[in-house]
Amino acid sequence: MENEKTIPEGMNQNPDVGTAADVEAIMKKYDNESNTRIWEGVPGAIVRWISILFSVYCIAVTLLSKEMPEIRLTRFLGLIVIIGYLYYPIKKGVQKVNYLPWYDIVIMILGSAPFFYFAFNAKKIVFEATSVTDKWYMVVMAIVSILALMELCRRCVGIPILCVVGALLIYTFSTVRFGKVIYDLFYTTSGVMNTPINVCAKYIVVFIIFGAFLERTGISSFFIDLANSLCGSSAGGPAKVAVVSSALCGMVSGSSVGNTVTTGSVTIPMMKRCGYKPEFAGAVEAASSTGGQIMPPIMGAAAFLMAEYMGVPYGTVALKAILPAVLYFLGIYLAVHLEARKLNLRGIPKSELPKMKSLLPKMYLLLPLVVLVIIVATNMLTMQMAATIAIFCCILVGLINRDNRLTLGKVFEALEAGGKGSITVAVACAMAGLVAGCITSTGLASDLIRVIVQVSGGRPLIALFLTMLCCIVLGMGVPTTANYCIMAATCAPILIDPRIGVPLVAAHFFVFYFGIVADITPPVALAAYAGSAIAKAPPMKTAFNATRIAIAAFIVPYILAMNPAMVFEFGDATGGAVALQVVLIIVTSILGIFGVAAALNGFLFKPIHPLLRIVLAGGGLCMMIPGVLTDAIGFVLVAAVVVFQKLFAKDKAPAAA
Repeated sequence: MENEKTIPEGMNQNPDVGTAADVEAIMKKYDNESNTRIWEGVPGAIVRWISILFSVYCIAVTLLSKEMPEIRLTRFLGLIVIIGYLYYPIKKGVQKVNYLPWYDIVIMILGSAPFFYFAFNAKKIVFEATSVTDKWYMVVMAIVSILALMELCRRCVGIPILCVVGALLIYTFSTVRFGKVIYDLFYTTSGVMNTPINVCAKYIVVFIIFGAFLERTGISSFFIDLANSLCGSSAGGPAKVAVVSSALCGMVSGSSVGNTVTTGSVTIPMMKRCGYKPEFAGAVEAASSTGGQIMPPIMGAAAFLMAEYMGVPYGTVALKAILPAVLYFLGIYLAVHLEARKLNLRGIPKSELPKMKSLLPKMYLLLPLVVLVIIVATNMLTMQMAATIAIFCCILVGLINRDNRLTLGKVFEALEAGGKGSITVAVACAMAGLVAGCITSTGLASDLIRVIVQVSGGRPLIALFLTMLCCIVLGMGVPTTANYCIMAATCAPILIDPRIGVPLVAAHFFVFYFGIVADITPPVALAAYAGSAIAKAPPMKTAFNATRIAIAAFIVPYILAMNPAMVFEFGDATGGAVALQVVLIIVTSILGIFGVAAALNGFLFKPIHPLLRIVLAGGGLCMMIPGVLTDAIGFVLVAAVVVFQKLFAKDKAPAAA
């Protein structure tokens, strides 16, 4: 549900916190999606209405259209090219107001025209099949449109995925007949119009629009107030508020960066006032906001897409995502708690916090989410229909909410934000389609798997490590849902291959998680950079802190891939045996993540000796690996360190700042 990254106006009220201009400047520097043209006055109104009408069109088509994919998808891509070039300039930097250079107009027209031509002549083109590439102008149109999409990808998504696409195109054209490549990549549903863009046009866009409407109901403020009420008064409370509120906001926003900016404008100043270092405060918010993308039941709309890709019920996906998400956020929560104890930080006075009884009457704000989850989980309606109904629920809730009344202007804002937010996702999905098309046309998939098997020597752990690197590179700067589409099309098939042997569900979770953590992994850690701008901290230092805090995100995927019991896959076990395994996995995993978090922080009852930190980390990892022997070893190691710390702590009180 990627939506527009809005910069809250109140950020410039505290001199110790980055202003809206600071955040905008750093995001324009690092985040391609934030670097857009400036439209004002009549031209601005025209561009806004184009985005609004595009959103309305997408909702109508997903609900009502019975057209063949070649018509529906080419028309969708043509509109994306037009809107994309209206918003994204050729380079980063200061933009002229109401300026669209002649060359962008030419690219926009030439790049979109072939898609519309295809849409109007789809039946004839499909009937002609491979002979369509015998006509030189059909080949030229295909090349021009693909190049226009690739240039738009460079502008709004970034270079990493484009490098992969470019390398695959060169390889494909060098090994397969030229005409066949053009036909496969442009005139069939195995290239640009592959599964990713079909999923995007059918599902993702509607969810993005839903996210834009949900944001305007005021639910983010409700989540922050709820988090404050629950844990704001505890030790280091503001950081815990950041963890809880970002988990709640992030699961529906679909954008790590957008969530960091939205909730971080509130939580980061609170953390700094509490006593956390700026780079730690920015890192906590970035790590928490990124984790929101793996938080069930929504998972930034990826949960619905995973159900579609894996062919399993949505409820199954949401259930299997619970324990990994809990471990992720528990790891961050423990990190900020231990840091607060180490620095002797206090929470916010209860008198300054929202009261739970004042929040209960606002629970109706959750209605759109509840309706969406119930409809999809029970298979009452299609996913796109469920999202549409949820949009109308957002409008209803917004009309009721006196504190943040939804006006006609906000409805148009949501539609505009939805249309604009769809550009990056659609372009990334189109590139994923090209990647899948090249791999299919050349038979490269089997070659890639064979290479990984050879390099890894048949050891799954090494194969997982190589796949992790691919996911992090491909996931750099890519929005959540498009990120998953790319991973599902490129990396998941490698792990599912029998020679590597990772189960279907575990493979998809593995690639999804590592695609997401690219937002906090140096060198391209966009969420961490956004947090650093608000916290006025060094970007790279913030990114490394975020990676350390979110260490669970780098451990849990390996464990669930090696032993799918982490996602409640128990093979032939039934009844009481399954229940016992579930309890054991939950308890030992929680204790394990405690051991790892404490080892990384270096403090329990007193500073931990480096040797004991290694023992503590080893014990924690053992307990996170499902198995009776590893659980026993891990428990003994962790318990021994905790008891030793407790007995030999000279000062039982927290250390002074």
